[in-house]
Amino acid sequence: MTQATAPQATATQGTGSGAVVVATPAAAPAAAAPTSAEIYQALRAQRRELDSQLDRLVDTRDDIARELRDGAVGDVDQAGLQQRLAQVDQQIASVSIRLAEADAAVAQAAGVPGATVQPPEPDPWQHGPPEEIVMMGIFFSAVLLFPVMLAFARRIWRRSPVAAPIPAELTDRLGAMERAVDAVAVEIERIGEGQRFVTQLLAERASGAAAPRAVAAPGRGQGDG
Repeated sequence: MTQATAPQATATQGTGSGAVVVATPAAAPAAAAPTSAEIYQALRAQRRELDSQLDRLVDTRDDIARELRDGAVGDVDQAGLQQRLAQVDQQIASVSIRLAEADAAVAQAAGVPGATVQPPEPDPWQHGPPEEIVMMGIFFSAVLLFPVMLAFARRIWRRSPVAAPIPAELTDRLGAMERAVDAVAVEIERIGEGQRFVTQLLAERASGAAAPRAVAAPGRGQGDG
């Protein structure tokens, strides 16, 4: 593999045929300076890392202190745990100091214009109105529309058709027709009774006339003999 070499600048020293050509390396391009926002984010990352380290050290100290309180270790182990506990306390103090310095650096970097960029606030109506607003709208709509619906229903009930009263003249005519029909029925009943009486009377007469004839017939036969 070949590596790209930086271009070299040449300079001439001296004059005439004894001039010496000296090659000087070209200056490397300068790296772009970090922006204030990048510095701010780097300081915040450093602060988070220090905070994580402090949490781990505190957990370690709690474990060592728990072992010392239990008293289940020998004298040699107990001395080692106490020494380790002292070292952890020193580390905690050191990290706490660095954490305070990181907090101050973050606060100072946050004051530089353009360091902090506020994220755009989310639009609460992006996916439609919230469910609470919809339910409240339905509730208030029902409360406001209920009196209107009740008044409209009462108005419809008042407009319901009512049977018109029958005129007095028609009532009189119907009464007269009813009385006439009753009178005709009575007369027909009387006629029927009369016909039955006449029929019965004729039947009795016919049976009474047949009886004397039957009695008189044997008398004539005896006289002839």
